[in-house]
Amino acid sequence: MKRTLLPLLASGLLALTSCGDNKTADSATDSNMANTPAAGADTAATSAAMAGDTSAMPGSGTAMGDANGPTGPHKDDNEFMMTAAHSDQNEIQQSKMALAKGVTGMAKEMANKMIADHTKSTADLKKIAAKKGITLPTDMDAEHKAMAPEMEKLSGKDFEAKYLSQMQADHQKTANTMMAHEKMTNDADLKSFIGKTLPVVQMHLGMAQKGSDMKM
Repeated sequence: MKRTLLPLLASGLLALTSCGDNKTADSATDSNMANTPAAGADTAATSAAMAGDTSAMPGSGTAMGDANGPTGPHKDDNEFMMTAAHSDQNEIQQSKMALAKGVTGMAKEMANKMIADHTKSTADLKKIAAKKGITLPTDMDAEHKAMAPEMEKLSGKDFEAKYLSQMQADHQKTANTMMAHEKMTNDADLKSFIGKTLPVVQMHLGMAQKGSDMKM
């Protein structure tokens, strides 16, 4: 009887060990699956990239503005116009500083474009403001005034990189502000102004993004 029981006990122990190993393997498999992205999770972004649209890819930018990005204050038409006027002056005065510092390449092209285009949008906005009895600011906003001394300390490639980075941030905010206010306002003059100016701002944003990428 003893001889008969020993093989049976050994078989039982082997079976128990085998079950334990399978359970461990199953647990490992479950753990790996939990940490693996679901198949097709990036399909939309990948398809967009293959089609030439990288705006859906993680970390990519878009010259159309970021719907979730920051905007300037625009609780009403008057405040929007004040913000837009400050925005023009931010870009004009920073760009004049850039030219005075002798920037080159993309930064110089950007600076000349900013001065010309934002001077034009300032003139267009002044006509609308005059009809409504509003006096627009003729200087940078407080944030950019505070930033100016630090930018003045920079020179060469360091200044160019900072300037292009700031142009990108500023135009992203301006594009978002304009898109938001275009939906909000009932003023025909401002809708027309935004419709004409927003594509120019978006083009500036694309230039700034390209210039910043080249500096990286």
